[in-house]
Amino acid sequence: MAAEGGTKAVIAALGANLGIAVAKFSAAAYTGSASMLAEGVHSVADSGNQVLLLVGGKRSRREADPAHPFGFGRERYIYAFIVGIVLFSVGGLYAVYHGYQKMMHPHEVSSPFVAVGVLAVAIVLESMAMRQAIKEANKVRGDQSWYQYIRNSKAPEIPVILLEDSGALIGLVLALFGVGLTLVTGDPIFDALGTLSIGILLVVIAIALSMEVKSLLVGESAKPQDIKAIRGAIEETSAIIHLRTLHIGPDEILVTGKIAIRHSATGEEIATEINEAEERIRAAVPTVTLIFLEPDIHHGKKGSAEEAAAD
Repeated sequence: MAAEGGTKAVIAALGANLGIAVAKFSAAAYTGSASMLAEGVHSVADSGNQVLLLVGGKRSRREADPAHPFGFGRERYIYAFIVGIVLFSVGGLYAVYHGYQKMMHPHEVSSPFVAVGVLAVAIVLESMAMRQAIKEANKVRGDQSWYQYIRNSKAPEIPVILLEDSGALIGLVLALFGVGLTLVTGDPIFDALGTLSIGILLVVIAIALSMEVKSLLVGESAKPQDIKAIRGAIEETSAIIHLRTLHIGPDEILVTGKIAIRHSATGEEIATEINEAEERIRAAVPTVTLIFLEPDIHHGKKGSAEEAAAD
């Protein structure tokens, strides 16, 4: 469901950004607005980013092979990280550079009313795309705040779209102010300042996005509620010595652990106990795809869910 919702949000954002990019570049060529040109580049970067997210989602669904025995789930993280790089370089740094050039060599914005009209239309289209992303996010967000949802989500697509669309809407407002103040005062410096502000905004968003995806690439454990469910499934019949969980993809969790067994247990009894525990784990948390449980004789206290193994 998370992957399907993410794809819908990405496609909606892609369609909106392609249309917006054409309108912005047309207006930039007609008016000479630096803010409009920066916004056009921003929309192209966003469109490319959404294509990257779709490619990453498709590649992540490939079957595991001998060289990649745990599958390709992390492809989604890799492509999301590339999105952050593109947003930083193509979107943010270009806008900062272009704004600086316009401040050093300002020139009058022609037909500013055209620019204002295009920006207004772009705000409407971008708002529609963001509404779709919010709709899909609300299906899985639960009672989390938006900050918590973006921080804790294991699927990168919707958080990426939310950050991109938020940045796009704020950037459009900044561009609107830049062109509007230029129109009122006749001073093109405001258009250049609007461009600089857009660039700085995109750089900040790109850095925040990259830091979040980096954590997923390094390897994050399952969510606390999933760990609790996994522990509960095992502890119905076995004591846990230690337990590890790892997201090998947004919808794929690896579970490893060591469980305590009776001194007198036979090989068949141990195998049966482990197999039953695995069945209960998968029933409790369907996204668990790989389970490796090791039996051991243990006389100490049970370990916490993610503590360091002493054995």
